[in-house]
Amino acid sequence: MVRPPASGRDGGDDAHRPPTGRSVTGIGRPTRSFSTTGTVVKIILLGVVNALVVWSLPTLFDKPDYAMAIAAIASLIIIDVVYISPRRFVPLKYLLPGTLFLLVFAVYPVLNTVYLSTTNYGTGNLGSKGDAISAIERNSVGASDDSPRYDLQVLAEGDESGALVFLLTDGDDNVFLGTPDGVEPVASGDLVEDGRRQTIDGYVALNLGAVQDRAADVEALVVPTDLGDIVNDGFRDALIELQRRSYDPDTDTIADIDGTLFAANDGYFENEAGQRLTPGWRFNLGLENYVNLFTDARFYEPMLRVFAWTTVFALASVVTTFAAGLLLAMTFHAPMKGKRLYRGLIVIPYAIPSFMTALVWKGMFNQQFGVINRWLGTSLPWLDGQWLPYFSILLVNLWLGYPYMFLVCTGALQSIPDDYIEAAKVDGATGIKAFRAITFPLLLIAVAPLLIASFAFNFNNFNLIYLLTEGRPPVAGSDAGRTDILISYTYKLAFAGSRGKDYGFAAAVSVVIFMLVAGISAFSFRFTKSYEEVK
Repeated sequence: MVRPPASGRDGGDDAHRPPTGRSVTGIGRPTRSFSTTGTVVKIILLGVVNALVVWSLPTLFDKPDYAMAIAAIASLIIIDVVYISPRRFVPLKYLLPGTLFLLVFAVYPVLNTVYLSTTNYGTGNLGSKGDAISAIERNSVGASDDSPRYDLQVLAEGDESGALVFLLTDGDDNVFLGTPDGVEPVASGDLVEDGRRQTIDGYVALNLGAVQDRAADVEALVVPTDLGDIVNDGFRDALIELQRRSYDPDTDTIADIDGTLFAANDGYFENEAGQRLTPGWRFNLGLENYVNLFTDARFYEPMLRVFAWTTVFALASVVTTFAAGLLLAMTFHAPMKGKRLYRGLIVIPYAIPSFMTALVWKGMFNQQFGVINRWLGTSLPWLDGQWLPYFSILLVNLWLGYPYMFLVCTGALQSIPDDYIEAAKVDGATGIKAFRAITFPLLLIAVAPLLIASFAFNFNNFNLIYLLTEGRPPVAGSDAGRTDILISYTYKLAFAGSRGKDYGFAAAVSVVIFMLVAGISAFSFRFTKSYEEVK
């Protein structure tokens, strides 16, 4: 009996081993080269990431945005540890990028929206309390009835093109020289007559024409004093701009020059009479936005009306587009000549950008010049009437949505085995009965999740509503128009409402929309789960 070659020291296995330093395929050297190149690229990319994070940290801490800064530092440490380690975190090297992008672009926006929904963030409350105090003090600087006033003569050093100064005379005939460094008293003996004007040695007095020629320089000249800055008030007068309001950190109040106190209260400085100083600052309201949404008639009444139309719009859009798509898919599922051409023509609306289609339909629905009214010989308000806008929106959405449903149903019908249909025919189930008992249940297994997704999409179909009607026609006393859906109503609250930009309240509505869509989708998935049992 012939024995196989021995292993180990006998060298039996050596005859079958590839030469040292080479792989079986003989590409050992290129593999090492590729490894070196990958290491260099990895180091360069890690260096870029570290540089970007380190570069952004001073801005984040100065803003300040400590949460974002801490998150950036933690992410940087995790990235460095995972990608510098050669073998220990191999799975994380593939999972980490997607996880970080998920956190940044999905989780963070959701959490930030929830946070904003508990604040008064909006018009007049955009910044921090420190920003509000600075703005109030800065905006209170100006002329008032209490501002000291002076007669003004503009002087130029050397000649008319020289540096400008102010020669100021108060009500007691005291004369001062005002420069960008401050004011200095001028003795009466130092005054020099320059024609009909007064000046001092080394300066020339400018006439009205020369002052107008240098109007920008005159306006830019500010003379600082202990009371405030002296500025020109025309070319013959000057005054001191007083700071009417100042902040006292010990009492957390702002005092007006007339003695009125404004105390900090819910994001504003407010006096006893209820007068508020603007701007305010971002302030945590807790659940106040949600309470107002469900208890204040100004909000919950339009909210209920908009929610009802949003639900009807989403359901009707799904039903009509699915019915039209399924009908066309069944029609072209049967053998016929030119089937591919017909199918290609059907999906044309789906190939055109939806915003362009919506604008085209908007022009066609125009009451005065639209082609639809011209064809019908009417003057119907398709987009501004009481009920016609609902029909117009659903019609346009049907035109936009049926090609998608046609494609989905066509694919689902082609996946149904012909054996099931043949068996149904043998049992006597033909036509509508076979469709209801065999085709439709099997079809729903594939398309039910897509119908739910279509409902969620139409529930937030902002583009169609905004481009077609902008929520019109308006409803008196409400920001929500007759055809607004929840997402367009939220947009108006955030950017174009009667109360100004109210991001906090709009964020609360967004959270409610998210909960509604999530709840309806979860219920729908459980309801359609029974179709999975169909064999």
